[in-house]
Amino acid sequence: MQLRVPGPTPCPPQALQAMGRQMVNHRGREFAGILNSVTTKLKQVFQTEGDVFILTSSGTGGLEAAVVNTLSPNDKVLAVSCGAFGERFGNIAEQYGARVKRLNFEWGKAVDPEAVNKALRADSDIKAVLVTHNETSTGITNSISEISSVVKGLGKLLIVDAISSLACIDLPVDKCHCDVVVTGSQKGWMVPPGVAMVSMSEEAWQAHAQAKMPRYYWDFTKAREYLLKGQTPWTPAVSICYALNSTLDLILSEGLVNVFARHARIAQMTREGIKSLGLTLFSEASHASNTVTAVSAFARKGEGDALKGYFAGEPQIDVPKLIQVLRDEYDMVVAPGQRKLSGKIFRIGHLGLVEESDIKMLLEALTGALPKARL
Repeated sequence: MQLRVPGPTPCPPQALQAMGRQMVNHRGREFAGILNSVTTKLKQVFQTEGDVFILTSSGTGGLEAAVVNTLSPNDKVLAVSCGAFGERFGNIAEQYGARVKRLNFEWGKAVDPEAVNKALRADSDIKAVLVTHNETSTGITNSISEISSVVKGLGKLLIVDAISSLACIDLPVDKCHCDVVVTGSQKGWMVPPGVAMVSMSEEAWQAHAQAKMPRYYWDFTKAREYLLKGQTPWTPAVSICYALNSTLDLILSEGLVNVFARHARIAQMTREGIKSLGLTLFSEASHASNTVTAVSAFARKGEGDALKGYFAGEPQIDVPKLIQVLRDEYDMVVAPGQRKLSGKIFRIGHLGLVEESDIKMLLEALTGALPKARL
């Protein structure tokens, strides 16, 4: 089965073999060596000199941890969103009592840094900005460097969801002055779900010292104290740590520059292949993601149309039917659209363990499946 969804992604043989190891004492010397090794390598991929913690959770747990470790109830937060996961980030902060001001952008379009600038200048009480680097629901990558220039220029915390971008798309955490960055194991890191990784800047630690949102399992003070001993505060996902140690070796051996270039090359191959089949790309071309491509079931009338223009007239493709045919007849799994994009787009994941040959197979499968799903 060829898994071409935005996550979980296929695991390389090295990761699968590593996970087959027997358990070790997670309070012992052997696991301490593994945890320290993984943490050191993670810092290289995050491109940070700051703290990086491994949390046993999904990526969403990492987002919750980022919020509760830096904010207090009643803090005002700007939640910047251009898709389903951006909205979720704001919802998390709201659930913990933050006063969330939402800056929403049309799905399929990228965040406009100037609009962020205007929103922050209009409300000096905003303490932090939540933003998604790579929005998998729409296939968009936002410019964190441009957004950071605005946010940090105005002295706000910048908290970034990089779950589906880190290890695939260049995000130099320190250079971009990101305060908290969250990612998840099942994406470009090429291991199963179950681990989130989070970085903290010095400014984030200063905010942490004042933060009053309730936290116990997610407390980064405990995480830092235990890491000094080569441990995690709570029982870690030992097997996933084994696997992550091995895939980090693969990433660093390939070289970050080469990893980013491979993802860019394969994403361009995917987009060009989709267009050659007569299909329409959903996402704004200038910010199209290098980890997931969103494909419209409709013929778009022109670049830059409003969201309703993307879906003018009748759809060309029965998306559920296409997904079924790809799965049942070609052993190929792609992802549907989410929420208001359900039935209107399908999404192709090309992150982590992916080569040109994988996309060639996908395009061949689409060539065969499309006639059976056209309306």
